[in-house]
Amino acid sequence: MKFLVTGGAGFIGSAVIRHIIQNTEHQVLNVDKLTYAGNLESLISVVDHPRYHFSQTDICDRAALDQLFSDFQPDVVMHLAAESHVDRSISGPSAFIETNIIGTYQLLEASRSYWVGLAEKDKLAFRFHHISTDEVYGDLEGTTDLFTETTSYSPSSPYSASKASSDHLVRAWNRTYGLPVVVTNCSNNYGPYHFPEKLIPLMILNALQGKALPVYGNGQQIRDWLFVEDHARALYVVATQGSVGETYNIGGHNEKANLDVVHAICQLLEELAPNKPEGIQHYQDLITYVKDRPGHDVRYAIDASKIKAELGWVPEESFETGLRKTVEWYLSNTEWVHHVQSGEYQSWLSTQYQG
Repeated sequence: MKFLVTGGAGFIGSAVIRHIIQNTEHQVLNVDKLTYAGNLESLISVVDHPRYHFSQTDICDRAALDQLFSDFQPDVVMHLAAESHVDRSISGPSAFIETNIIGTYQLLEASRSYWVGLAEKDKLAFRFHHISTDEVYGDLEGTTDLFTETTSYSPSSPYSASKASSDHLVRAWNRTYGLPVVVTNCSNNYGPYHFPEKLIPLMILNALQGKALPVYGNGQQIRDWLFVEDHARALYVVATQGSVGETYNIGGHNEKANLDVVHAICQLLEELAPNKPEGIQHYQDLITYVKDRPGHDVRYAIDASKIKAELGWVPEESFETGLRKTVEWYLSNTEWVHHVQSGEYQSWLSTQYQG
C-alpha cells in the first residue's frame, strides 16, 4: 500500500515512517512543512530507501495537496502534522489555529476530492487516520478515573482546543460525506528523537549541561507515558485494521507524576553519566520549581482496553525500560541534539522557564 504521512519529520511521525519502512513492504510519502520541530535527521535510517519519498509541503496549501494526491495515489492518509506544544500555544495560539484546524480542513477536503474519484473497491479500502491527543478530554478529577473513547471533550489550552476542533472536523467528514476515517487519541509520548522542549528530553539535556531542571508548580501533575515506538506500532495497526468511524485510545499504562519522572531521569544519569558538570554533586540538586503553567491539567490517564480487545495491541515497553532506552539514546546522539538546538530554540527556552 501507499501511505501519505503528514508531519513525518516530527517526533511521532518519524517513528511511524521508520516503522513502516523497516517492517513492511509499503511505500511512504512524508509531507512536512519543516517548521522548527521537523527534522529530517530523524529519518536518516530510511532517507535513501526506495520506498520512502519526501515533499516539503504546507498542509494549508490545498493546491499542493491536490497535486500530491494525484501524483502519489495514496491508500492511507496518516495525519500527524500539528503544532503540539502547550506552552507555545499559550504564548502564540495563532499557529495552532492555522495548522491544527485550517490545515486539517484542507487535508480533509483534498482527501475527499481524491477519494470520490476512486474506483469502488479502492474507495472501500481507503483510510484517513487522524492522530490526536488525550488532552482534548481535559483533566481527570479522581485518582482512578480513566479517559475512554466516549469521555466528553473539555480542552483546557489553545493547543488541546485546536486538536479537539480537528477531531470534530474529521468525524463530521465521516458522518456528512462518508469519508472513511479512524481517530486515535494518545497519552504523552517519549523516546528517541524527541524535540528537546518537551519534559523528558529537556530534563536529560539540561542535567548533562548542569542547568536548572524546571518543574512546574509542585510537580504533582500526573501523565500516562507511552514509548514512541509502541505508539508507532499502534498507529500502524489502527490504520490497517481499525474499523471505519471508530476511535481508539492509545496509552502506555504508566501513570507518573512529573516530579517522579524527573527524579527517575536523575537516577539514570547518575548511573549512565557519572561524570557531572563541574560543581554538581547530584543531578537532582538541579531541580528548580517554577511558576505553574496557566490552566495546567492535573491528571491524564488512558483506558486502552478497546485497542487491546479489538486489535490486539499492547505496549511492549514499561516506563523503566523505555526511559532507560531514551536516556541512552540522548547520550549517544549528541550531534542530533546539537543540530536541533538552534538559536531560536535557545532564546524561546530562556524566556519560557523563568522562576
